[in-house]
Amino acid sequence: MPPKTKVAQAPSTMKELKDTLWKAADKLRGSMDASQYKDVILGLVFLKYVSDAFDERREQIRAELEADGLNDDQIAQLIDDVDEYTGRGVFWVGASARWRFLAENAKGLPAEPGEAPKSIGLLIDEAMDQLMTDNPSLAATLPRIYNRDNVDQRRLGELLDLLNSARFTGHGATKARDILGEVYEYFLEKFAAAEGKRGGEFYTPAGVVRVLVEVLEPDHGRVYDPCCGSGGMFVQTEKFLEAHKKEGSNISVYGQELNERTWRMAKMNLAIHGLNGNLAGRWGDTFARDQHPDMQADFVLANPPFNIKDWARSESDPRWKYGVPPAGNANYAWIQHIISKLAPGGSAGVVMANGSMSSNSGGEGDIRAQLVEADLVSCMIALPTQLFRSTGIPVCTWFFAKDKTAGAHGGIDRTGQVLFIDARNLGHMVDRAERALSDDDIAKIAGTYHAWRGTKSATDAALTYADEPGFAYSATLAEIKAADYALTPGRYVGAADVEDDGEPIEEKIARLSAELFAQFDESERLAAVVREQLGRVL
Repeated sequence: MPPKTKVAQAPSTMKELKDTLWKAADKLRGSMDASQYKDVILGLVFLKYVSDAFDERREQIRAELEADGLNDDQIAQLIDDVDEYTGRGVFWVGASARWRFLAENAKGLPAEPGEAPKSIGLLIDEAMDQLMTDNPSLAATLPRIYNRDNVDQRRLGELLDLLNSARFTGHGATKARDILGEVYEYFLEKFAAAEGKRGGEFYTPAGVVRVLVEVLEPDHGRVYDPCCGSGGMFVQTEKFLEAHKKEGSNISVYGQELNERTWRMAKMNLAIHGLNGNLAGRWGDTFARDQHPDMQADFVLANPPFNIKDWARSESDPRWKYGVPPAGNANYAWIQHIISKLAPGGSAGVVMANGSMSSNSGGEGDIRAQLVEADLVSCMIALPTQLFRSTGIPVCTWFFAKDKTAGAHGGIDRTGQVLFIDARNLGHMVDRAERALSDDDIAKIAGTYHAWRGTKSATDAALTYADEPGFAYSATLAEIKAADYALTPGRYVGAADVEDDGEPIEEKIARLSAELFAQFDESERLAAVVREQLGRVL
């Protein structure tokens, strides 16, 4: 009897799907540098998304026309009305840019009379061109790198086949696109890990982003990120809205990004998640040329690059209301830029290096004092180490509020107070290099802030605030001034209460002393053994 042929099983879970796609995508790496490889893969995922969205809308239009009693010829004349797609936030996808056409020609197009054959890479490049021509909002966004010599055309075709086979039958096109969004985010995370330090330029760990989002609860108005990377803050905001049964249309997204490739990733990421983000027409330096000069935000979420030494500094910049930032470090430039963007009643969450909480170099201490005295700081959170693969620098989050009175995002008047949270003991190790925050960790942090603030979410959950030694403390401005305006949570929260084990203190001291002296004796014995062994060798 001939041996049975082993049939490959289709991915049955989201994790299996993402892992399968990643392994397949990884085969394309070849001789590409990491940034080009990233663009190749993410561009394909985006192309799959826009085509799926287009096909879904096309079927909706067909069903509507059939319901109106139109015949096939009439439907054929009306189904290609571009406005019926773009008016619903769906990109127009021309025939040769559609995924079905590319999948059918994954091995390339044979030569027509008088013409050269076309590789799949060339077909994809042409599809990207057509998409950008037909949809001006995508201008200068999509990668055109698929027909280069260092792109393995056979493996590119195989990856196209694999993406094409991921048909989430029975779930519907919308569900399929949601999953593609997850795949895009998963790939961003994997690329960030693979690129090490540079990966931090475009990716902020999801747990850190969720801390900002869950604390701020951005559910309306304008949401801004001045260094938006690949758009993770906006995507997490959209997920927050979805989790709370609110419409994404409740917010308007504004962002700016310095790096061209990262700006492209952000544009694609937002499109996949159905967010119409205003990321300006081009990439650019936020300090040198603010592309949203008159915009006032209800919420700002940001993870600026830490401790930038070379930045576009002008001493006369009107943003430096609380002091001119030092030329050698842009941390307080980012902070003041963000504060300048807050509308009355606006609030912000910013990831910073821990040194920002206590540094006095270059006048930073004076700026921090001015921020505290202006009653702009609402909460400081010290985060655990190793949350970022890209840097070993310990990080914290600053939260600002233009209005801390009752009724402004809360029911408790916190004027003249700052909440300090020391979350350094939270989290769990994913592997030797990376720590992650669990849902419970994030809920504990956000719940503590909401209880302190008296927000509706805290009231609904019956949360009340009380100082917790070792974790949370509500300090007055006078206490912060007495600490020379240092904002390190550990200075304020104190030590956690130690449970009394019932052993009398005198007996405990005697017992621990005896154990310590016994360990000293053992150390001396082992040292003598080592000396003896070394003497024999020498």
